[in-house]
Amino acid sequence: MLFPTHLAAGYVVGKRWDLPTRPLVVGAALPDLVDKPAAMVGLVDLYQTAGHSLLLLVVGFAAIFARRELTPLWLGWASHLLLDAFHMLLNGRAADVLFLAWPAVEHTPAVDLPPVAFVGQYLGTSSFYAEFVVWGLLVAVLVGNDEGE
Repeated sequence: MLFPTHLAAGYVVGKRWDLPTRPLVVGAALPDLVDKPAAMVGLVDLYQTAGHSLLLLVVGFAAIFARRELTPLWLGWASHLLLDAFHMLLNGRAADVLFLAWPAVEHTPAVDLPPVAFVGQYLGTSSFYAEFVVWGLLVAVLVGNDEGE
């Protein structure tokens, strides 16, 4: 999924379940804010590593029990991983869902491009068109908020 769609999804989740939207959107951004720059400067070889790992997400879930206010942040983060896995499945790249098992499982993804190059490859795929659903939900939420005021 594209970065802005992750942010939109975090916002929609917050509005749908009456949760604080700001930490949800921040959580939805975190995996890319951690992994993309790390790969661009050469700290890691892949664009989906620590921030996209279920292992780290589980550690984050444990932190919720210590501080309940972290729940929306964690939910945003989880939504990012879910949407990325969904987009890979939708585009016929089931093996690439192994990114979730980093670092326990190493694999070479079918598509491992820097963000700008990825967008060019991604346009027109099945998953790209599925993103319109998230944006439609965002519009519905925003229109619904305007009518409620």
